[in-house]
Amino acid sequence: MARPREFEPDDAIEKAMQVFWKHGYEEASLPDLLAGMGLTRGSLYKAFKDKKNLFLLVLNRYQSEVVERGVRLLTHSDIPDGKDRILQLFQGLVSTVSDGDQRGCLLCTAAAGSAANDPDIAEVVHGGLARMQAGLVQALADTPDLVSLSATERTRLADTLLAQYIGLRMIARSQLPLGVLDHAVQGVADILNGAAR
Repeated sequence: MARPREFEPDDAIEKAMQVFWKHGYEEASLPDLLAGMGLTRGSLYKAFKDKKNLFLLVLNRYQSEVVERGVRLLTHSDIPDGKDRILQLFQGLVSTVSDGDQRGCLLCTAAAGSAANDPDIAEVVHGGLARMQAGLVQALADTPDLVSLSATERTRLADTLLAQYIGLRMIARSQLPLGVLDHAVQGVADILNGAAR
């Protein structure tokens, strides 16, 4: 008779997400993961096969919990003006850092690191960023000041905003003074206001 697992896999993935979020994929060592997850080496490998497979599970969890929260904000119809949704997304980033969370975005960190050279990891990262980009496109389509933009112009502006978002999430990890983020969010407002002219 097989011995039952002494841990809940879902809980272990959540704990692994915190380790990867703090350290990044490359810097998260096996001892870091074992300590953070409360597992033995044998239990980790038996349940999750290897570090890469665990990271893929973590990235999928991060997307469903964190990325989708941002997408819902961008596409939320209770806030009629899409520009307000976009600015709320960026202002929320500043609030998170102000509250002491300087982990940035796990997806953005993975995109910027060498882990993104792995095709499987890159596929998940690209999928999450595409979801954010689609949310930005939707928010721009719901911005009355920008109704005159063509679909191509809207996509180009969404790509610019996505680049800003990724950059700001990476800056959050750098522990630069908070004023940098505040100014960058004001810059996003300037971009949106400029596009409306």
